[in-house]
Amino acid sequence: MSSEKILDILRNSHVSEKSARLQAASNQYVFEVASTATKADVKAAVEALLEAKVASVNILNVKGKRKTFRFRAGRRGGLRKAYVTLAEGQSIDLMAKP
Repeated sequence: MSSEKILDILRNSHVSEKSARLQAASNQYVFEVASTATKADVKAAVEALLEAKVASVNILNVKGKRKTFRFRAGRRGGLRKAYVTLAEGQSIDLMAKP
C-alpha cells in the first residue's frame, strides 16, 4: 500500500477522555478515517504506518450536529471513526514527534 493511500485512509488520531480510557483498559486506539475506508483498509494502514499488529477493527459513522446561525438551520459535517484493537503486547505512541 502506498504512503499516499495510507495517509488518505488514516486522517488523524481521535483524542478524548473516552479514547484515553479505552487505550489504558483494553489497548484500543481511535482514529478518524476516510468515509470510504473499510475495516481491511484501516487494518492494513495501521500495520504499515505504525508497525503494530492489529487484532480487530470496529468502524462507526458519527452524524454531524444540527446547528443554527443567525436563524438559519445548518448541519456540521459528520465523520467516520475506527476503533482499532491491537494484539497483546503491542502499543502505539501517538504523541511521539517525528
